[in-house]
Amino acid sequence: MNIKSFHPPQRVLMGPGPSDVSPRVLEAMSRPTLGHLDPVFVNMMDEMKSLLKYAFRTENELTMPVSAPGSAGMETCFVNLVEPGDKVVICQNGVFAGRMKENVERCGGTAVMVQDEWGRAIDPQKLEDALKANPDAKIVAFVHAETSTGAQSDAKTLVEIAHRHGCLAIVDAVTSLGGSKLLVDEWKIDAIYSGTQKCISCTPGLSPVSFGNNALEKIKNRKTRVQSWFLDLNLVMGYWGGATKRAYHHTAPINALYGLHESLVILQEEGLENSWARHQKNHLALRAGLEAMGLSFVVPEGERLPQLNSISVPEGVDEGLVRSMLLSDYGLEIGAGLGAMAGKVWRIGLMGHSSNPKNVRLCLAALDDVLGRLNAPIQRGVAVAAANASL
Repeated sequence: MNIKSFHPPQRVLMGPGPSDVSPRVLEAMSRPTLGHLDPVFVNMMDEMKSLLKYAFRTENELTMPVSAPGSAGMETCFVNLVEPGDKVVICQNGVFAGRMKENVERCGGTAVMVQDEWGRAIDPQKLEDALKANPDAKIVAFVHAETSTGAQSDAKTLVEIAHRHGCLAIVDAVTSLGGSKLLVDEWKIDAIYSGTQKCISCTPGLSPVSFGNNALEKIKNRKTRVQSWFLDLNLVMGYWGGATKRAYHHTAPINALYGLHESLVILQEEGLENSWARHQKNHLALRAGLEAMGLSFVVPEGERLPQLNSISVPEGVDEGLVRSMLLSDYGLEIGAGLGAMAGKVWRIGLMGHSSNPKNVRLCLAALDDVLGRLNAPIQRGVAVAAANASL
């Protein structure tokens, strides 16, 4: 066996994640590794918490990155807040609420599913009706930005409904953090989780989370132990709690945390509102080009995520072949559909470092070329000009 060093090709990542990573972040991750209890590193941890509070728009003291990907952030919320016998109402309008159901059931809880059409925002009235029918529910959970469809729901309204019925609210913000308006304190979100590989534009492998006071009260007053030792916040906070003396819990992913710190510094430099505006501006340019070409969006205009665009595959077009040609001919990655949308849509990401006019133009020109060669029913040669007019 003579395996050599791995050198990946250069890609442009415009799928549902990961997104392109800034050279600044990659450089930060190459810096010297410190011990995870080194006082210099501990100081950086405190800065990280402040930067995450800024990104989430919260003053929650329990705001930190879980040392594992977004799915572990989700599990952190559920294993700490759901006890055996708890009833949890889950709003589903795509793939990822199905994972919430899995978590609830594995915690010994009962999941009540409120179904909405894939590609649409969650209907607040359906949640209201479900809570009236289940007055013993303890928690409401939903996905703010559904990555599988590109639909964005009204988190503020859904949380208000949950609280009106005496429930805590768990929110999935994996794709919205840094890319869409998200105000944890103002919207009174109780527990929220995200990922680093989307609009924060860091490498995958960390999951920012934040817990409000009501969620902390429920965790402190549990009748049963948290089923996961690694994700038990009562233990983790001994390490991330911010006290002068940190208790050893696990060896943190030191260099990955350097990268997240740098990503959040970049977000702070740009300004959170400016980041939201940039994602929207580039989405509008992409929309102009795609619609000029004759392609259509799955999600109605008022419910679309700017950073994740689901596009219907034209009749007679092999969607997998198109993605393969884009990758081989242009080094450009876009995403396939998931679940009920598999084979029917492309998911085009404009997230974080990937959300820029150059990538919009590249994507439109590449689609124009590839679809033209496959004799797809599109208008050729107009997409980039339409995007430029929008920009």
